[in-house]
Amino acid sequence: MATAKKAPAKKAAPAKKPAAKKAAPAKKVVAKKAPAKKAPAKKRTPNAAFMKAMTPSAALAAVIGATPVPRTEVVSKLWIYIKKHGLQDSVNKRNINADEKLKAVFGKKQVTMFELAGLIGKHLS
Repeated sequence: MATAKKAPAKKAAPAKKPAAKKAAPAKKVVAKKAPAKKAPAKKRTPNAAFMKAMTPSAALAAVIGATPVPRTEVVSKLWIYIKKHGLQDSVNKRNINADEKLKAVFGKKQVTMFELAGLIGKHLS
């Protein structure tokens, strides 16, 4: 009997190339909705403690006047005095250089604007 030839073995499949990266999905474009109309904002009412008229001490009265004024006005008047007399430090604008009148209020030659409110509180009653 004749021997049948075996079919040649199939060649191994060529190595697969790495799959190409999928492109990022396209972003959906969402139409913007018109903002809903809001109710008018309530006007803030200031805290009564800030609006209470306080009497300044003699040292502070030399700078802002002797009439009783609220704390908020005291700070405003002090800044007006500081700007008028050029007492803000030219290098570091956060510092205030005290003249003779302010030195009596602050107790030192130079203060930062953050210390201002705390130092003023001692001179109000």
